[in-house]
Amino acid sequence: MFFGFGAYGLWGLLPLFFVLLMPAGSVEIVANRIVWSVVFCVLIITVTRGWNKIGTAVRNARVLGPLAIAGVLIVVNWLTYVFAVTHGNAIEASLGYFINPLVSVLLGVIVLKEKLRPLQWAAVGVGFVAVVVLTISYGKLPWIALVLAFSFGLYGFVKNRVGGRVDAITSLSVETAVLTPFAIAAMVVMAVLGQATLTGLGAGHFWLMVSSGIVTAVPLLFFGASARRLPMTTIGLLQYVAPLLQFVVAIVFLGEHMGLDRWIGFGIVWLALVILTADSLVHYRHASRLRRAAA
Repeated sequence: MFFGFGAYGLWGLLPLFFVLLMPAGSVEIVANRIVWSVVFCVLIITVTRGWNKIGTAVRNARVLGPLAIAGVLIVVNWLTYVFAVTHGNAIEASLGYFINPLVSVLLGVIVLKEKLRPLQWAAVGVGFVAVVVLTISYGKLPWIALVLAFSFGLYGFVKNRVGGRVDAITSLSVETAVLTPFAIAAMVVMAVLGQATLTGLGAGHFWLMVSSGIVTAVPLLFFGASARRLPMTTIGLLQYVAPLLQFVVAIVFLGEHMGLDRWIGFGIVWLALVILTADSLVHYRHASRLRRAAA
C-alpha cells in the first residue's frame, strides 16, 4: 500500500513539478524527460546488474515491438499532459485520467471482443453523457482529456500484451531508449534555434530538468513494487488517487476555475466511476467465493 500510494501520489503532484520547469515548453520538457530517464535507468540497471534482461527484451521481437509502440503512445501522453499543465488546463488533464478506466473497458469491447456486464455498460453510457455535457461546458470537445485517456488506455493495453515478460525498469528503459534519438534531435534543434532553456536559466533550472528522469522513473518503480503485491481490485481503487490530487492541485495551487457546468460534468464522470468500481468489487467478491467453493 505504501508503494501504491507513493506511485499515484507522486503522479498526482506532477503538475507542480512541471510548472517549476517553465518557461520551458512541452516539447523541451518531454525531450529532457526521455533523455534523463534513460540515463537514470542505465544507472539502476548497472547497479542491479540487469543488462541481461535488457538484452533478452531487445532480442525478442514480440517484446521489443510492443514496447516500441508503447513508447510512442506514452510520449503522446506526456506531450499532451505537459502542454495541458503549462497552458492552464490541468483540470482537463485530470479529467483524462478519470475517464481512463472507462476507456479501458471500452477497449476491451472493441479490441478484445469482451462482453460487458450490465453495470459496466451503464458506467460507459454515463461516461459518454459526461463527455457530451463537458463538450457543451467547454464549448468544444475536451480533446486534451480524450487524448490523455485514449493514449494511456492504449498504452496499458499494449503493455498488457507483453505481460510479465519484462519488469518495470526494463520496460521503461526500452521504451525511452527507442525515443531517445528523437528526443536528442529535438533538444539540438531547439538549442540551434535559441529556444532551449536547459543551460540558459541557471544551475537550478538545469538540475530541475535533469531530475525529470528521476521524477519519471521512481513512481513507475513504486507502481511495479505495489502491483506485484496487491490485488488488482486494490490497484484499481488506488488509480483514482492521481487524478484526484491533480484536480485538487489545479484548483488550490494553480488557481484554475471550475464553473457550475464543469462541476456537473465532473460529477457525472465520478458517478460513472462509482458504478464501475461497485461492479468490479461485486464481481471480485463473487469470483472469490467461487474459487473458495471450488477449493
